[in-house]
Amino acid sequence: MKSVGVKICGVTRVEDAVLAVELGAQYVGLNFWPRSPRYLTLAKARPLVEAVAGKALLVGVWVDPSRDQVRAIASELDLDLYQFHGDKEPESVDWFPGRVIKALQVGPDLAGIDLDDYPGAWGYLFDCAPAGVFGGTGKAWSYERIADLDSAKPVLLAGGLSPENVAAAILESRANIVDVCSGVEAESGIKDPDLLARFFSEVRNVQT
Repeated sequence: MKSVGVKICGVTRVEDAVLAVELGAQYVGLNFWPRSPRYLTLAKARPLVEAVAGKALLVGVWVDPSRDQVRAIASELDLDLYQFHGDKEPESVDWFPGRVIKALQVGPDLAGIDLDDYPGAWGYLFDCAPAGVFGGTGKAWSYERIADLDSAKPVLLAGGLSPENVAAAILESRANIVDVCSGVEAESGIKDPDLLARFFSEVRNVQT
């Protein structure tokens, strides 16, 4: 089976970022959407970036940002990738060519989703959340909906992943990367070391 990467998202503490990388995370997500309970100011994000820069790819996460909002952070922090949710700025995939993860909300099927609309994206993240909600819900969905996607770029799976279901989710979705947030938390924004360790163990086991 192909190797599956892990992205730990919604990290708010240095110790959580460091542990995630030690356990094998290739991607660490930092949330810059003010309405998120895991929102980071520039001051709070800076020590996280300094702690794991060069050890994992740092992903800034926004919902319908303006170009100026993103550039204000990008000019101060050494981010590797930029993850954009929402639809107000579809051209945002071209702000950082080859470095943008375009997040897409999956309905009952993939109707209305055309990956060719985002040729400049680095990869595509698929989630299934209620209207107006963008990640971190902890709600699982029918992951097999994306199993037949034809993409040469990375496909990320998010939404309701946990140590209990990540192995099955990988097999069902055939995703390249699994993206977990609330499923490895003790409380909102605080990662649970035991849940993190179990999550990585399940990902490794499904690949052996």
